[in-house]
Amino acid sequence: MKQIRRERERARTDRPDLDAVLDAAAVGTLATVLDGQPWVVPMLYARDGDRIILHGSTGAGALRHVAAGAPAAFCVTLLDGIVVADTLFDSTANYRSAVIRGHLTVIDPADAAYALDLMSDALIPGRSSEVRSSTKKELSATLAMALPIEPEGWTVKVRDAPPDPPEDAADGGGWAGVVPLRTVAGDPVSAPWVSAEVEVPKSVHRLVERT
Repeated sequence: MKQIRRERERARTDRPDLDAVLDAAAVGTLATVLDGQPWVVPMLYARDGDRIILHGSTGAGALRHVAAGAPAAFCVTLLDGIVVADTLFDSTANYRSAVIRGHLTVIDPADAAYALDLMSDALIPGRSSEVRSSTKKELSATLAMALPIEPEGWTVKVRDAPPDPPEDAADGGGWAGVVPLRTVAGDPVSAPWVSAEVEVPKSVHRLVERT
């Protein structure tokens, strides 16, 4: 992993710490430089062992740019709580974040269907087994990419603590603590064109239950 210089006490250096952050989220931010200008976009993703799977439209020029080998960075952040201190200066947040740097490669067309199924099942466990396979037309319109996780190409930071005690006695006496935050799934809402007799699939029930 790359060295973190600021707030080093929040750095995590073991690979399982990275995997835990990546596996807990579903959306990250891909960044690169295109024609001398910064470019950044949020993307769904899935971790497949030592690589991050991403996908987008083959018509997206910026994605073709990174798929061709331009340097890129991928960032994932989870906000776990608001840390309320006695002062605004000392208030902060509990979070988990990871940054992966490297070069993306295009996934071989023969493996693209597997990669897209993996992404779907990461978001909705078991969904790929409930629907038809992707068609050749759909696969040809989709750019499936992989960002390798290299030993020296990632950083992880975690804050999971209450606010620090006030250094000035005049700031003490008020409430201080943490307000935990979490994302939960609501009840499934059927599309307007779906008949009321059609049951919600098992994969969707699992998605609701796991959150």
